[in-house]
Amino acid sequence: MKLITILGARPQFIKAATVSKAFVNFANEQNIYIDEIIVHTGQHYDGNMSDIFFKELGIPNPKYFLSVGSGTHGQQTAAMLIKIEEVLQKEKPQCVLTYGDTNSTLAGALAASKMNIPLVHIESGLRSFNRNMPEEINRVITDHVSSLLLCPTKTATVNLEKEGIKDGVREVGDVMQDAVLEAAKGFDNSEVLVKHNLCFEEYFLLTLHRAENTKNGENITSILNELAEIDTKVLWPIHPRAQSVIQSTNVNVPSSVIVTSPLGYGETITLLKNSKALITDSGGMQKEAYWLGRPCVTLREETEWVETVDMGWNQLVGANPVMIREALCNINVPAERPDALGKCGASRRCVKEIVKFIFSL
Repeated sequence: MKLITILGARPQFIKAATVSKAFVNFANEQNIYIDEIIVHTGQHYDGNMSDIFFKELGIPNPKYFLSVGSGTHGQQTAAMLIKIEEVLQKEKPQCVLTYGDTNSTLAGALAASKMNIPLVHIESGLRSFNRNMPEEINRVITDHVSSLLLCPTKTATVNLEKEGIKDGVREVGDVMQDAVLEAAKGFDNSEVLVKHNLCFEEYFLLTLHRAENTKNGENITSILNELAEIDTKVLWPIHPRAQSVIQSTNVNVPSSVIVTSPLGYGETITLLKNSKALITDSGGMQKEAYWLGRPCVTLREETEWVETVDMGWNQLVGANPVMIREALCNINVPAERPDALGKCGASRRCVKEIVKFIFSL
């Protein structure tokens, strides 16, 4: 049994770590041969955004590293598409596995579908309903060319039904939850806090990378100006894209915001679970905050993870100064945190569905 997994960005590395381990365990238990070939597109090519995750999470080394790097969405996707097609022609896998909503996801989906290779999409059915987001276009197109669609939540399944997609849809839970809960056990809390000169629940953790917030200095300036008015430290592991904008536009970073280079997954999770709250424009980290019982302030006007908002754990504020200040000054920890994003063990459920699907071909 041979499949190719397409990876390119931090969230995909995290998800793939749990699924790749589940492939190995399932193969050993069932006494079957599963050859998972990892293809790294190079979308996240900075060592702090890529290499550290492979080492820390124990992901099998990529057999192919495509070294695509940065560029416009069209340039990046086109370069990936050409190189992925070459790999698929050489390897002739029984299926292609993609995760999430990045340009790597879209390129893998297009390459597989044009070569009539069955496509599996983990994290199917998510919708922000904002077509101005490149990620929304990526996930919609990928879902519509997939043969097996593995959904994390009931909401995701319903979204697909509304778009007329019913065949091959399976609701399996969220593989990222397995990774989060495992990582949360692996680091010494006090050691990480001392390293960054922080105290339990006396700081915010900030992540910022989406195009709408980093295309120029305007949104970053608005966000940082409000953080300067809050009497709480902010730790900011800075994304290369945000770093570039700050350097090119001379954005002033207030003294209360502690800027550090991107961190490994375990350290990030440890900082998140000990924070007062998360401030982010990431999709995946909204979920991580929910699973770890940390309130979240999301610097976007919509989210794919509507459950976190419905349950009161997540506030959508965009880059609006008034809403940012109000949210951060009124951090609320709800009394309940139900299994709104599915139960643990999604990685194994995904693998069982994928193996069953391949055997049915």
